[in-house]
Amino acid sequence: MVNSILDKAFKTAKKVTFPKDAKIIFFSDLHKGDNSYADDFRHNIKVYEYALQNYFDEGYTYIELGDGIELWENRSFKPIFDAYKTVFDLLESFHKKKRLYLLWGNHDMEFRNPVKVEQIIRTFFPPKNIIDKDAFFDLEYQEGLLLYFEQSDRSIFAIHGHQADYMNYRHWKFNRFFVRYFWKYVQKWFGISDPTSPAKNYKGLVKVERKLNQWIVNNNQQMIICGHTHRPRFPDPGDIPLFNDGSCVHPKSIIGIEIQDFHISLVKWYIEDPNEPDSVILKTVLEGPMSLNKYL
Repeated sequence: MVNSILDKAFKTAKKVTFPKDAKIIFFSDLHKGDNSYADDFRHNIKVYEYALQNYFDEGYTYIELGDGIELWENRSFKPIFDAYKTVFDLLESFHKKKRLYLLWGNHDMEFRNPVKVEQIIRTFFPPKNIIDKDAFFDLEYQEGLLLYFEQSDRSIFAIHGHQADYMNYRHWKFNRFFVRYFWKYVQKWFGISDPTSPAKNYKGLVKVERKLNQWIVNNNQQMIICGHTHRPRFPDPGDIPLFNDGSCVHPKSIIGIEIQDFHISLVKWYIEDPNEPDSVILKTVLEGPMSLNKYL
């Protein structure tokens, strides 16, 4: 069943071609909420905004690999927009430069419906003129992307990763019900982790990675970049080419994957000294850079 889900996502993925010297940043699993106690993203907003502004200024394309918005714990988009308007303004800037691609994950799976996306855009980003109207009309959430580079006939398959997690793909509404009306409060009162999340369930995490690995082997070592498990993954050349960009809800840091000049790196942005209010925000390279020729 998982193989058929992944096969379909691969066949229907939007194809995008980049120049070989393209600069791309992948983030996922922000889980932007309403800035309340249950919002894991609120601790990293300063770091994320700084990093995203830096990438915009340097000409990067931004690819968000799903679960950018927390729609399991929140019934409405409005409190999320009110809490993080500056972030959505940044995303708007990327979109106007045609440097934005958004994927849906299990926590924002409602965005697979283009009508839902357009309703939100019209409500919270009303067009000021014809140019704005045309610019926003083409904003779409994708299930997957196939990223090609000039002078290369191999592609990178970008997905959220819950396609290898049957319960969170087929029965996401069932899981959403329990998270929204039960586990959200259990977590607050007793500190018990959400069992529907592979990021908080080691057995589930390993199971998802194993299924993705199996699909890659069965499909001519097709390189994948995903999220979902929140566990960063950067394989050595020769290993199964499954990459994971981590998440933006790690304690006091965000982790992502960069591609620049046909090289791939795993990077972390963090506050140098969280105890100092004026402490600088830094970026460190955790893995790489490694030529994509080693994986494609």
